[in-house]
Amino acid sequence: MATKFTASQSVEIAVPEQPIPIQHYLRQPQRLVKALVDNSRIQQLSEEVFRLKMRPLTFMSLSIQPTVDMRVWAESNGIIYLRSLGCEILGFEYINQRFALNLKGYLSPKEFSTGTHLQGKADLEVLVDFPPPFSFTPKPILEATGNGLLKSVLLSVKQRLLNQLLADYRYWVISQTKDRGIDGESTELPILNAE
Repeated sequence: MATKFTASQSVEIAVPEQPIPIQHYLRQPQRLVKALVDNSRIQQLSEEVFRLKMRPLTFMSLSIQPTVDMRVWAESNGIIYLRSLGCEILGFEYINQRFALNLKGYLSPKEFSTGTHLQGKADLEVLVDFPPPFSFTPKPILEATGNGLLKSVLLSVKQRLLNQLLADYRYWVISQTKDRGIDGESTELPILNAE
């Protein structure tokens, strides 16, 4: 019988004011993916679909390394969405055939009197049908361990987002303004290419 694990994580980030609003930056989902995951663990499959090789996870005495295909896209209102499309566990065929991962999340810019904030949430759900001896482990122990593991995965993604996103946004603004000769005092913005 499959065991279900779940975790959720919310985030709110105050965005320092830059010459180019963060909404322009968010139209490039691949930048967000690269801010979330180390470049060496990303394979871009199409404009919106990325294969992410997660770090190895240890569950009780089992070590697995999921590879997740994610669709990441931006809507015209500046909200970025992400959804898992599929998952593979390499090296453990038994678990791979009995493992389902569902990740969905969003990151949305909100305007406040104090400036722009990014608000987001991610929900992660995993269904696993464990082989013996794990299947003999009491379900509350399995669930507590699994939920804790998923929570730690989302927390590490949140920490990376908090550390990397604003740094990459700042770097992107500098490269955009340098390329187009805009100074920080200018009120006019060039039309940005959404690539």
